[in-house]
Amino acid sequence: MAFRAPISQLTKRASQSTISKLTSKPTTSSWQRGGAEQLRSFATPVPPVTQDATSSKGPTAMVFMNMGGPSTTDEVGDFLSRLFADADLIPLGRFQNYLGPLISKRRTPKIQKQYAAIGGGSPIRKWSEYQAAEMCKILDKISPETAPHKPYVAFRYANPLTEEMYNKLLEDGFGGGKGGRAVAFTQYPQYSCSTTGSSLNELWKWRQKLEGKSPNFANDGSINWSVIDRWPVHPGLVDAIALNIEEQLASYPEDQRDSVVLLFSAHSLPMDVVNRGDPYPAEVAATVNAVMQRLNHSNPYRLVWQSQVGPKAWLGAQTSDTVDNYIKKGQKNLILIPVAFTSDHIETLYELDEEVIGESGHKDTIKRSESLNGSPVFIQALADIAKKHLDSGEICSKQMGLRCPACTNAKCGASKEFFAGTGTGTEQTVEA
Repeated sequence: MAFRAPISQLTKRASQSTISKLTSKPTTSSWQRGGAEQLRSFATPVPPVTQDATSSKGPTAMVFMNMGGPSTTDEVGDFLSRLFADADLIPLGRFQNYLGPLISKRRTPKIQKQYAAIGGGSPIRKWSEYQAAEMCKILDKISPETAPHKPYVAFRYANPLTEEMYNKLLEDGFGGGKGGRAVAFTQYPQYSCSTTGSSLNELWKWRQKLEGKSPNFANDGSINWSVIDRWPVHPGLVDAIALNIEEQLASYPEDQRDSVVLLFSAHSLPMDVVNRGDPYPAEVAATVNAVMQRLNHSNPYRLVWQSQVGPKAWLGAQTSDTVDNYIKKGQKNLILIPVAFTSDHIETLYELDEEVIGESGHKDTIKRSESLNGSPVFIQALADIAKKHLDSGEICSKQMGLRCPACTNAKCGASKEFFAGTGTGTEQTVEA
């Protein structure tokens, strides 16, 4: 269910300066293309784009992929069931089918209370639909040869699920014997097999179920897929994060500002995923380094990790532990920075705001920079990333075709083979 709150209520922390930033014309950055202007009204209903409404290379479906979140507390149970069933995200070994449902059922009441505390559901669908729609408006202007651009959202664990998105594509005239182009645009800036990889595995599964097992770009009337699989150091992403940090730094007294510690917080990974060679930690670190270069290394900083689940070893140091330890050392001026999330959701609004900051005892000096949400700079960055991808003719990055050194997941290998255009990707049987 899409939230109907005005922009000032979609995040509990929106300041007047932030609201002004979202509704005013952004300063043009050097990386932005040709003066394309950001349209900043909320997403409005977009009429179906059919294969009859084409330009020279259009229409083009732009599919935003993310993990998603329950829009209401009633959706929490199903959300958790799907999340703990996904061995790509939370590997539980041969007991996955038993432990997954057990853990999700036990955690549902607790997580429902957390979503109730942030307004009754996650705003990630609202923000994702808004970002996708606004990006497509820009693309229609700066890339008329691939217009019209039709926005779609595909969540891995919440509505709209990948299956729903794919059926909507077919209803709108893509595929099903008519061909057409779609771009799977991950909203995880840094690639992990647990996030983007899992979403692509799911997309590949539904492609085979709904359109058959022919290769990508088979010229058989099925959808031609290309993938934007990572963008950790895009200048627009870096600029948007840095601007939000600078705004929060300005809230500290000038004589204390340079000593505020910046804590870049990203979702953690189990160490067995890290140890098999997942690129995520390195790509998150690349984002942090790029942001600090943009800030001229104005402040001390650390990269920390949040959202660990269960008794297994996860990548650290943990965000909550780091805050506690700095407080004990007398360092109480801290800014938490969501560096791997493109909008607010439970990890920012509850885990960081309510737990880490709210329970610190120092809410006046431990703060969080705003999430990217409706930032015009960020949305322009999305359009720039998409434009460059559409112009390049690339199916995916060279990195995407490289499997983790210790990967033994046949499904992952088949999915990569399909999207990279090197085969049919049928070595793995599609499961229900």
